[in-house]
Amino acid sequence: MTETEQTLTQRLCEENPRFRKLHEEHTLFEKQLQELDDRVYLTAEDELDRKKLQKLKLAGKDEMEKILQEYRPE
Repeated sequence: MTETEQTLTQRLCEENPRFRKLHEEHTLFEKQLQELDDRVYLTAEDELDRKKLQKLKLAGKDEMEKILQEYRPE
């Protein structure tokens, strides 16, 4: 992520409540996925949780990207 992207992301986190919520969820999902990845063994339930988290994280990232595109200079 370039410095301009980081600046825009930070600005949107401060100004746009929906973007801030998506960004916080994305960070939380990333942390939860890392915790699952750090385990030596995953149960079938853990695997399902991991796939669900991946889908939620991706959906949130897609929505964040749509918001970012509205604010990017042309």
